[in-house]
Amino acid sequence: MAPANRVLQLSSPGSNPTDRTLAERLGGINLYLVGMMGAGKSAVGRPLAAALGYRFIDADQVLEQAAERTIPEVFEAEGEQGFRDLESAVLARIASWHSLVVATGGGVVLRSENWGLLQQGVVVWLDAPEALLLERLVADPTPRPLINGPDPAERLRVLLDQRRPLYGLADLQIEQDGRPPADVAQQVLTALPGVLTGR
Repeated sequence: MAPANRVLQLSSPGSNPTDRTLAERLGGINLYLVGMMGAGKSAVGRPLAAALGYRFIDADQVLEQAAERTIPEVFEAEGEQGFRDLESAVLARIASWHSLVVATGGGVVLRSENWGLLQQGVVVWLDAPEALLLERLVADPTPRPLINGPDPAERLRVLLDQRRPLYGLADLQIEQDGRPPADVAQQVLTALPGVLTGR
């Protein structure tokens, strides 16, 4: 097993023998990263995919391409229900592909039909503490429709209370403390063999 502090070499995807063996054990099944907005799913997903020789996909970007508008624009035009419908359709499309690391939207876990798709792969919860999430979200210029308003901290708390039990259904929980994305990706790589043994 690779040392936990090994730095991933992004220039040579899947070049480490341990990572190649892990990719062979995965057999092309997708890895789905779940967690709250601000948990770092896209940032961690890229080095994780590179290490495995997988392709990285940001589900929110695919959704925006499919809708031909931004997520805030989808929320404004169709509300959260319309957004969730589109999110489920995009996930179904992604799930038909293989050898992917997928950064999902924070609320993808809210629908049971989405879980039917997610569980065809390995679901990894990037569990970041509330204070770290809020710090990242406040610093991020990207509009976040679900926490817009006078008290984003309270809105985030409500969403976390609603979603934590659902994130807890993931195959693997990776607790974060603000370390660099490549280090978090290595945490996932180190923990994956144990998940695969139990499958």
